[in-house]
Parts: sequence; structure tokens; C-alpha cells
Amino acid sequence: MSIKEKILEKTSIKEEEAKQNEIVLFNDDVNTFDHVIDTLVDVCEHTPEQAEQCAIIVHYKGKCTVRTGEYDDLEPRCSMLLNAGLSAEIV
Repeated sequence: MSIKEKILEKTSIKEEEAKQNEIVLFNDDVNTFDHVIDTLVDVCEHTPEQAEQCAIIVHYKGKCTVRTGEYDDLEPRCSMLLNAGLSAEIV
């Protein structure tokens, strides 16, 4: 096995170990744009502009990925979104 092949193998193993998950936010007919935006700013550390863009995408497309990362970071954030009355899940 060449050095290049060893490096590629180690890289692919590290990528698998640090597998990224996503929080997907779903549209509903209950929450206002302002509530969704404020919650995304507080919970997902979005800028107001990011949060507004996500709210618009959710409204028109039905869902939007609002945060990507490791499961241990996403799980409490997803719980906070759910506690705020939003519909979200980790995928």
C-alpha cells in the first residue's frame, strides 16, 4: 500500500467517525415567522438574516436544514426547538 493510499484510507475513516447529522425544521400552520426567526437565532445561533431565509424556505418548500453537526451538539438544540413549539427532527 502506497503512502497516498494510506492517507486516503485514514481520511475516509476520520470522515466516517465525524459523521455529520442535520436538524431539519418542518413547516406548520401554527407558528409565526417572527417566532421561528427568534427561535432559530436563539437555539441554532443563526444571524437574523439566516433565520429569516430558513423561515422562508420552510414556508415555501416545507422543510429546511437549520443546523449541521455532531449528534451530541444537535440533540439538545432539537429539543429546544420542539419545546418552543416548532416541528423538527435530527436526520
